[in-house]
Amino acid sequence: MATSKSGGSTQNGRDSISKRLGIKLFDGQQVFGGEIIVRQRGTRVHPGFGVMRGGDDTLFATKPGFVKFHHGAKRRKYVSINSER
Repeated sequence: MATSKSGGSTQNGRDSISKRLGIKLFDGQQVFGGEIIVRQRGTRVHPGFGVMRGGDDTLFATKPGFVKFHHGAKRRKYVSINSER
């Protein structure tokens, strides 16, 4: 008979890498064409004027200007690009 409990393998040690999601450029910040504004899963924020949605739901600017977050139809949150502040 063993005098001590046998040492088993641990069940810890697994973790997925973070995806770095979230808002990358905030309201009023200057943006150039092609810059990422929001990295998201699903459409928490919808694209407005001057913004397009990528295949992974990332929102990016299509023209230079300033970022503007606002609410629109059905109380959805939108992000648009304004040419002037």
